[in-house]
Amino acid sequence: MKNATSRAKPRNSFANLIGRKPVRATGLASGGLHSTVLNQIGQRIVRGDFVPGDPLPNADDWSAAHGVSRTVLREVIKVLAGKGLIESRPKTGTRVRPRSRWNFLDPDVLAWRYAAAGSGEDVRSLFELRRAIEPMAAALAAERASPEQVAELETVLAEMEDAADDSERFAEPDLVYHQSILRMTGNELIGSLAALIETALVTSFRLTNDLPGGQRPSVPLHREVVHKIAARDTEGARRAMLTLIDQAEDDVRRILASRQRRQANGE
Repeated sequence: MKNATSRAKPRNSFANLIGRKPVRATGLASGGLHSTVLNQIGQRIVRGDFVPGDPLPNADDWSAAHGVSRTVLREVIKVLAGKGLIESRPKTGTRVRPRSRWNFLDPDVLAWRYAAAGSGEDVRSLFELRRAIEPMAAALAAERASPEQVAELETVLAEMEDAADDSERFAEPDLVYHQSILRMTGNELIGSLAALIETALVTSFRLTNDLPGGQRPSVPLHREVVHKIAARDTEGARRAMLTLIDQAEDDVRRILASRQRRQANGE
């Protein structure tokens, strides 16, 4: 089991997290332009600019449109194919695959899907994902975490409490908090789901970054999870995490309903 110094770190600054910049795409040998082009093309496919079966523009057109070399484009196409979005065949070219073949558990595909999340269906699917993973992770953490890991989680909680009135400061320790609990299970498969949970949290941050009162109301719920883990109360930790997720979903739905009312009133 990893010790407490192996602290999880979110991949991006808050500006990246809420979508002011592209997500840092995974699967590329280098970042920068490669990642930017991958994000642009990936988002276009996932949001439906190209429907399953559609051919993608030829390499020359893509290269000209994005101002990149064919070498860069080939690498991007290879990564998109690895994520299940497209396939290349002789004579038929590169085409979008059916959505049923897309790897929605890939963090980039998940992020592209929710880049403009705003429907009730989006919210439901994201929080169902969290409920399927995090309560059990909290229970396992209560059973298996080392004292050093619990102490590290308490330190992260203190950072969250200190930043509770500032969404930008709160976001990153909150990510560390949730990812750390996954890793505290001692189960490498569960720990590897941290990137999925990051995407779900990032979507929530983007929707609620202007939540009245900031994140302070959520702090006692986060604290209760830590207390149950520290007390080795597996069922209590599971219930506390479920309560935390339920409250987070309520916050997101309330913000979305408010925005929809304002839009309906032409505000």
